[in-house]
Amino acid sequence: MCGFTRLDRIRNIAIRERVGVAPLEDKLRETRLTWFGHVERTSVNAPVRRCEKISLSHYRRGRGRLRMSWNEVIRSDMKFLGVTEDMAPDRNLW
Repeated sequence: MCGFTRLDRIRNIAIRERVGVAPLEDKLRETRLTWFGHVERTSVNAPVRRCEKISLSHYRRGRGRLRMSWNEVIRSDMKFLGVTEDMAPDRNLW
């Protein structure tokens, strides 16, 4: 795309800056929050919203580092961007 090959040994970060592509973390955060806003705007009886209420207290995670749940990731993304849950119903503001 830029005329570089793997033999040029140029880091991906430098190529992304040159091309003007947004960092991957920002794009992932954007899509997660977009989906969260979509879920929040659906009715309470929608299957996606009912899944939020399922209790997983009996579920035992495997060994190793505890993974963050989807809700924890969303909360950290909202905290990073300074967005609150009250903004989700307003699609333009979200």
